Amino acid sequence: MGPLDGIKVLELGTLIAGPFAARLFGEFGAEVIKVEDPAHGDPIRNWRYLHEGTSLWWYVQARNKKSIALNLKDPRAQAIAKRLALDADVVIENYRPGVLEKWGLGYESLRDANPATVMVRLSGYGQTGPMRDMPGFGAIGEAMGGIRFVSGHPDRPPVRIGISIGDSIAALHGVIGALMALRHRDATGGRGVGAGQMVDVALYEAVFNMMESTVPEFDRYGVVRSRTGGALPGIVPSNTYTCAGGAAIVIAGNGDAIFKRLMRAIARDDMADDKALERNEGRVKSAQQIDDAIQSWCEKRPIEEALAALKGADVPVSRIYSVADMFSDPQYAARAMIEPNELPDGTPLRMPAIVPRLSATPGRTNWLGPRLGEHTDEILRNLGYQDPDIATLRRDGVI
Repeated sequence: MGPLDGIKVLELGTLIAGPFAARLFGEFGAEVIKVEDPAHGDPIRNWRYLHEGTSLWWYVQARNKKSIALNLKDPRAQAIAKRLALDADVVIENYRPGVLEKWGLGYESLRDANPATVMVRLSGYGQTGPMRDMPGFGAIGEAMGGIRFVSGHPDRPPVRIGISIGDSIAALHGVIGALMALRHRDATGGRGVGAGQMVDVALYEAVFNMMESTVPEFDRYGVVRSRTGGALPGIVPSNTYTCAGGAAIVIAGNGDAIFKRLMRAIARDDMADDKALERNEGRVKSAQQIDDAIQSWCEKRPIEEALAALKGADVPVSRIYSVADMFSDPQYAARAMIEPNELPDGTPLRMPAIVPRLSATPGRTNWLGPRLGEHTDEILRNLGYQDPDIATLRRDGVI
């Protein structure tokens, strides 16, 4: 059994934030029903690299989900979706605010029929405020939430992280909020009886929540944290350094004892024994001097030699992994972080394993992302629809 066995989730959303949140529920045992448009399905089915016309990303993002194809512009499809929503423990959606209300699927409508409803609403700017109706994707949330401003080098424009981090951060906040809401529902009476609630996640606020001490630093001292390249601002030394041949490593020598070990490993006993550098506040004042010493040592050595020396000194250090590095790394292998699977046509496909690791009830991959509408008939039959009814709905383009 998974830890979320018995929990039912309805996913009303596309692309990344909503579907990623629902994916986590499905990976740990919840029954997840994903509603898709019958004509094209979730656009992510066609994003990036395809196999036989279907995105490899799709197979990960939609694993363990059931797909029902509903044309939500049709009132009959809206009625089906509402029945599914009222039977669900959690409804996850990431439409622009107001869309679900037009279809009779808004939180207030569901709450009136089932006070125990928990709805996770992921949007660019949240369900309130002057910007609520504006379109907002993860990239916009990253910009407004502050992470883009501090990403990159100080002499260049801000850069993006190479994944849709804003969507993923928002999804994780949505899952955390839903689990807390379910705990409250169960504490107040349980399924169908207890008090549900809406979990309102704005993409920019989820990113903003990750911005460490930027707010109090600005409020108290007027400090605007900016781009520092590979360095961790205010914590020294923690940076990216280049080895012989151009390979880059990250060294985190910012603990007081670690700093001494690092300096001795690079033959800088003078810095290891310097009283002014014993604590981080002193090292911050000499950050450039310290970084220059580490870089001078690294650039004279191939990356494997540098890694071996620093690991031998018990200094936190790592190469900067590409996905190719992950496939050949013994730590990834020991923890089975890349798991074997098969596509529907039998083609082998390795995928990321499921995290976090639970000792008694771990997550698992039961099946990969389904075909568009693969479970439509099954889901409708479970709602009491007969085969002639289903045939009529299909003929009319409702499903």
